[in-house]
Amino acid sequence: MGSSRFEGGGGWGRRELGRHILVGVTSAQTRVLLPAWSEAMLNAGFQVSIVSGPGELPSGVRNVEGVRAHSVPMARSIDFFSDFISFCRMFYLIGKLRPDIVEFSTPKAGLLGNIAACIHRVPIRVYFLRGLRLETTSGLMWSVLLWSERVASACAHVVVPNSKSLRERCHELGISNESKTRMLGEGSSNGVDVLRFSPGISSVREELGIPASARVIGFVGRLTADKGVPELLEAFAKILRSHPECYLLLVGYFDAATDALGRGLRERVEGHPRIICTGFVGDCAPYYRAMDLMVLPSWREGFPNVVLEAAASGVPVIATTCTGSRDAVVPEVTGLLVPPGYAEAIAEAVNRLLDDDALRGRLAVNAREWIVKHFNQEHVLQSTVQFYEELLRHQRRRSRMDQAVSG
Repeated sequence: MGSSRFEGGGGWGRRELGRHILVGVTSAQTRVLLPAWSEAMLNAGFQVSIVSGPGELPSGVRNVEGVRAHSVPMARSIDFFSDFISFCRMFYLIGKLRPDIVEFSTPKAGLLGNIAACIHRVPIRVYFLRGLRLETTSGLMWSVLLWSERVASACAHVVVPNSKSLRERCHELGISNESKTRMLGEGSSNGVDVLRFSPGISSVREELGIPASARVIGFVGRLTADKGVPELLEAFAKILRSHPECYLLLVGYFDAATDALGRGLRERVEGHPRIICTGFVGDCAPYYRAMDLMVLPSWREGFPNVVLEAAASGVPVIATTCTGSRDAVVPEVTGLLVPPGYAEAIAEAVNRLLDDDALRGRLAVNAREWIVKHFNQEHVLQSTVQFYEELLRHQRRRSRMDQAVSG
């Protein structure tokens, strides 16, 4: 077999190739990222199936007509017996559906799905890397997760990291090599709907009882330790000393994951008079418009959609220099970057923006322009469709060559 950047992981299939793509993620919550992607693929003539863990779609997230949804229970944590059962179910599903293309992402679905697809010799296998959970682990767990990523990558023909720094980290750790790795455009798995996420008036402050004159520091995401929530709470206590009029708006839910917040921190959030926690929100657009700035103090990311959405809404963002996050901000142009884990650095950055209206306004305008130029959802999804069309053309050429040789 000749060399190709799309080869690897057990070889290409030899059957007649169609346009059926199976997308797999671990949690039903992750399907919040897929409606626009699914519509783009359907409009391009693909047949789309989705497999995820069981659960209702989050409120406000719509089903896409024409997409077939399947459920395979998958535990986020490592449980060898449970994982074996999940693998058997995934293996059966892939054998039943016989997709022409698979795209698996998130750690557990990525590992189980790619192994099962490799054994079935699915013609085109893509591992979409949305982040590295191992970056916030150590010891034996770090090694287990590293080898899980390597196996998932080895079983795929192509690995697609969704940010530049994630691609670099992937190569550093030996998860994939440059010939097998492909990044689409400037990154991002979904892009941003720049019409939906745009500056404008919001009734959120009034609904939540936040005074119009108050300064609102926002956060959007799962309320967990890996998202930097403990440091954000510590920083907010410091910020209140110089800006007692501030509110902290947490748009997210307490996730019962391995990095869940302890009871003490949760009670601190729920009992603080200046902290408002919304729970899960299906449409974050009006919440961004209620913010003066947003902070994402995460320890690990792939390419944070919430930063892109806030920027498109004309909200300056303070993010960290961790993998993924640092790609979502142009320092001193669209927002500010701070090291992960430092409450003092978060507080200093927030106070700097609150004290300088001109700087905050300039960052807001630049952020919106940067997103429209590089991450407009229409362009991002167009490049995704073109990527899969390219894979199909490549595989069909390979099939014709193989038939000519065998004939």
